[in-house]
Amino acid sequence: MDKSYPDAVAALDGLLFDGMTIMAGGFGLCGIPENLITALRDSGVKDLTFISNNAGVDDFGLGLLLHTHQIKKMVSSYVGENKTFEQQYLDGELELEFNPQGTLAERIRAGGAGIPGFYTKTGVGTIIAEGKEHKEFDGETYILETGLTADLAIVKAWKGDRAGNLVFRKTARNFNPMMATAGKVTVAEVEELVEVGDLEPDGIHSPGIYVQRIIAGAHEKRIEQRTITERESGTEREAG
Repeated sequence: MDKSYPDAVAALDGLLFDGMTIMAGGFGLCGIPENLITALRDSGVKDLTFISNNAGVDDFGLGLLLHTHQIKKMVSSYVGENKTFEQQYLDGELELEFNPQGTLAERIRAGGAGIPGFYTKTGVGTIIAEGKEHKEFDGETYILETGLTADLAIVKAWKGDRAGNLVFRKTARNFNPMMATAGKVTVAEVEELVEVGDLEPDGIHSPGIYVQRIIAGAHEKRIEQRTITERESGTEREAG
């Protein structure tokens, strides 16, 4: 079955509605489905809840959707690189459900596995635990966290075939594979789209059964914070 679409707009056609919940893969700017995010912005869909580790930066990634005020709520772990996010949250324009990073990852994995909830020690005794069920196991206190699912998951992979099988590259793997399992519909974008049979079966990270639509797109390799060290002079270097 050929699940490929010509572009991001076509791949999202018929899937979007105001008030929906969307999972978006990525860690910082690594492994983000940037073409699908741009198509979401251009669609005008609004009042969105996004489940994503972070919100990109002000002019890239989910920051594009914050700029247009299309996001109503973020379920996230780290949001420190986005001034627009900060301002909208402080102004009461944006809801935030904050999660410890490991808890967020496990909530997504659990949702994709059909597990409605799990107990964890992470967050016990902090604001994270407020309003959540507490339970003791072997004398230790745990809190109940719920699994997460979404109306749509958008993920980014290195390679994929027309049946939706995906291969991720290095740290771009991050949240993408687990999100692919947790969306009612999953749309993937890849750097290279190949024919069925071209991927080594043992090297596939996300089987095509989890992916309903797939596109190939160009990707910009941005760096969130460029940090450089000034070169020492030849004399200083030799002396050192």
